[in-house]
Amino acid sequence: MTFPGLGTAVNVATVLAGSGVGLLLGHRLPQRTRDTVTDGLGLVTLLIGALAAVEVQSADLAAEVGSSAPVLIVLGAVLLGGIAGSLVDVERRLEDLGGWLRRLLSRGGASAGEAGRERFLEGFVTASLVFCVGPLTILGSLSDGLGRGPEQLVLKAVLDGFAAIAFAASLGVGVMVSALTVAVVQGLLTVVGYLLGDVLPAAHLAAITAAGGLLLIGVGLRLLRIRQVPVGNLLPALVVAPLLVAVLGALR
Repeated sequence: MTFPGLGTAVNVATVLAGSGVGLLLGHRLPQRTRDTVTDGLGLVTLLIGALAAVEVQSADLAAEVGSSAPVLIVLGAVLLGGIAGSLVDVERRLEDLGGWLRRLLSRGGASAGEAGRERFLEGFVTASLVFCVGPLTILGSLSDGLGRGPEQLVLKAVLDGFAAIAFAASLGVGVMVSALTVAVVQGLLTVVGYLLGDVLPAAHLAAITAAGGLLLIGVGLRLLRIRQVPVGNLLPALVVAPLLVAVLGALR
């Protein structure tokens, strides 16, 4: 039995576990092992994305907008959302947010006698950004809150666990403390998804899930190093999809 927030709880646990392993083992994990695991996770991401995208065939969505419109709604959401996201350049702004947070938390620098503090901050900030500033964080947390299951966050948790091993090996215990950031950020996004689930009809949720599935496929392509799909710029599709359902439903 699952409950909203389970994905975040698993994610926090893997960050803690991975950090602990990294502190113990250092750099002993071979690069080929990390590459193999990343490729496997990329394939699983494609599978999860495809299963989510199948929601385009939802009976609730077809009943709301007609049997021929669901694919067009997802297409319109991705195109319009992608145009809006690229004009705003969401991908770059997420990166800028990460850089701003790094500068904010590291403000003032560190003297030679504060090397331990500097290393701690570097580990905490770097890991927090990698674990929390990304499309899968948003997609997975919203999906978990909407009651669609924690699978996306569990997948992210495995990725973060292996990343935590590498980070903790080189940056120390600050990486382990970043689990708190994961809990706060993903917890809040899960609450947002939970509240949306109480407001949005089933047809609108199906459209969001289908559009989100396509974005997950983009994440999978990035993990497999096939193509660096700008998934961040496509995130507005999650907002456009239910709006299109509402418009078409009103016109019927």
